[in-house]
Amino acid sequence: MPRDTSGAEALLRDVFGFDAFRPGQGEIVEAVTEGRNVLAIMPTGGGKSLCFQLPALMRGGVTVVISPLIALMRDQVRGLREAGVAAGALTSGNTEEETDAVWDGLRDGTLKLLYLAPERLAATGTQRMLAQAGIGLIAVDEAHCVSQWGHDFRPDYLRIGELRRTLDVPLAAFTATADAETQDEIVTRLFDGQTPQTFLRGFDRPNIHLAFQPKDGPRKQILSFAAARKGQSGIVYCGTRAKTETLAQALRAEGHAACHYHGGMEAGDRRHVEERFATEDGLIVVATVAFGMGVDKPDIRWVAHADLPKSIEAYYQEIGRAGRDGAPAETLTLYGPDDIRLRRAQIDEGLAPPERRAADHGRLNALLGLAEALGCRRQQLLRYFDEDAGPCGNCDLCDRPPEVFDGTEAVRKALSAALRTDQSFGAGHLIDILMGNATDKVTARRHNQLPTFGVGRDLSKGQWQAVFRQMMGHDLMRPDAERHGALVMTEAARPILRGEESIQLRRDAVVRAETRRPAVKAMVSDEDAPLLSALKAKRRALAEAARVPAYVIFPDRTLIEMAETRPATLDDMARINGVGAKKLERYGAEFLSVITGAAEDMHPTRRKLAGREAGPLYDALMQAQAALMRGADGTEKPLSCSASQLAKVAQVRPDCADGLERILGDKRTERFGLAFLDVLAEAG
Repeated sequence: MPRDTSGAEALLRDVFGFDAFRPGQGEIVEAVTEGRNVLAIMPTGGGKSLCFQLPALMRGGVTVVISPLIALMRDQVRGLREAGVAAGALTSGNTEEETDAVWDGLRDGTLKLLYLAPERLAATGTQRMLAQAGIGLIAVDEAHCVSQWGHDFRPDYLRIGELRRTLDVPLAAFTATADAETQDEIVTRLFDGQTPQTFLRGFDRPNIHLAFQPKDGPRKQILSFAAARKGQSGIVYCGTRAKTETLAQALRAEGHAACHYHGGMEAGDRRHVEERFATEDGLIVVATVAFGMGVDKPDIRWVAHADLPKSIEAYYQEIGRAGRDGAPAETLTLYGPDDIRLRRAQIDEGLAPPERRAADHGRLNALLGLAEALGCRRQQLLRYFDEDAGPCGNCDLCDRPPEVFDGTEAVRKALSAALRTDQSFGAGHLIDILMGNATDKVTARRHNQLPTFGVGRDLSKGQWQAVFRQMMGHDLMRPDAERHGALVMTEAARPILRGEESIQLRRDAVVRAETRRPAVKAMVSDEDAPLLSALKAKRRALAEAARVPAYVIFPDRTLIEMAETRPATLDDMARINGVGAKKLERYGAEFLSVITGAAEDMHPTRRKLAGREAGPLYDALMQAQAALMRGADGTEKPLSCSASQLAKVAQVRPDCADGLERILGDKRTERFGLAFLDVLAEAG
């Protein structure tokens, strides 16, 4: 049955502290609230959680949220409770008191959101418990985990479809990364093949700066990137566990707060890193992809890849952990020939069927194409997700357009060298042949007598290495695992070899990449920076006292708006994005005192009206009352209305004496009625 969604905007403002929905959120909230089955594919940081949290408050019963990681659930529950929402989680990490509180909330009907890990669905009695709990909606976060071929597959996600059928309630599924194949799997497994109302809300994250660099002393490159962003929260992704440990150590030696994280660590040690990252400002985590899906920290300012990700979807998901608050964020991805060989080998040596391996090579090709792009990277990334866009102005190639040259001749020489040696050698040996280096290996195989020996002396060794890397990036040559990594020509190279097609290569990738220190984007102007720093210090103190992550108090974006607009009153403070009624009541005065230097003394009843139309009306009624407390001539017995009576008049806005009398009684209406009605009429 359709439900009234007119209160959505009021809840958005009063509970979550936002004046308006982000693009695309409103329609999804409406569909979920009305009880339709929904699949929403939204960019990371696009506000997915709100799209099931807000409908949960508008619908009857409990909304059960299936979410993949305990850390993520705990953070969302803490954030909801700070906003005054009855939410709880049943996880293996719960204390006895936390679990008891959840059961109490389910029994007395006060709990609105219940978070569960998918593994909980396998426990005996869980479905019976949910059937008795009055579940009205199932929300599935990170729905792509249902895909058996995805790198985040969670077998217990396959139980969710059965749960939906058992409870016979609507289901809303959310994810940030789902290609067409994964979307089909979600529909099959969660919705029994019945297509839900689907929302595809753009993949662009315009606040994230994109950059790639060929590896040229990767440790030095990462340290340089981090040095320019000292004091900012960041993630460095590495391809191996060992590298996370050595790189974290190198960052600490440079004076950074840094720690490592990988799947081989004890569970307690991993939890400790997750807790530190959530609560500490400016911590860098050097991690494998094991550190990922549960990261809900909105103020991660940068993400760097010390090694090439496994696919374009993995890249998009991993960089998407930066800048979820909408403020500027930056990324850097390093890559080299060894990365390409490793990723190709992982695909070729996997157990997937041939068509899946071909698809995985295609995904890797898309990422390599992005790495070797000649124009705007964002344009190319969005094109992969079937979105058209103009040049973004927020990537390294828009900042400094690359110089390109006709690389057709160099590529043909390289292909010829490979073919004349039976495609049995790697780039190093082929470069020696092209440059005319008569090494022992070259002469022993009589490769110094080939027509291609020495035909490439016009390029240096570094330039030839870049040519081969770009050829691998354009999938003109692939390392063959069965030939110990020898480079083999692909069908895509044949037209170039025959002279039917030409190819452009980047000149700046053919010379050594210069190690310039990238400029970091300031979050606020120099004038507002000291205030932002003071607001962050206040937030940190409050977060430590409450033992919650700093962003649960307020995210960076809210503090930035405070620093830039400098609210002078609690009414002004209530208009800041992210300051809902509960948070205003709890923290408004403390942050206002940082901005103005003095706390605003406001009656608690009036504070609840801060930022609403009723607030100034309350003030005007209070003023009118003050003039008449001893009557019109100042000689009568003192009389006044209570704060709650004035608040009710300001909210209800009666337009006649009878309406006022129902709130104030006859005696007070007689004393103040005419003056109050004048105030209300003037307010329109």
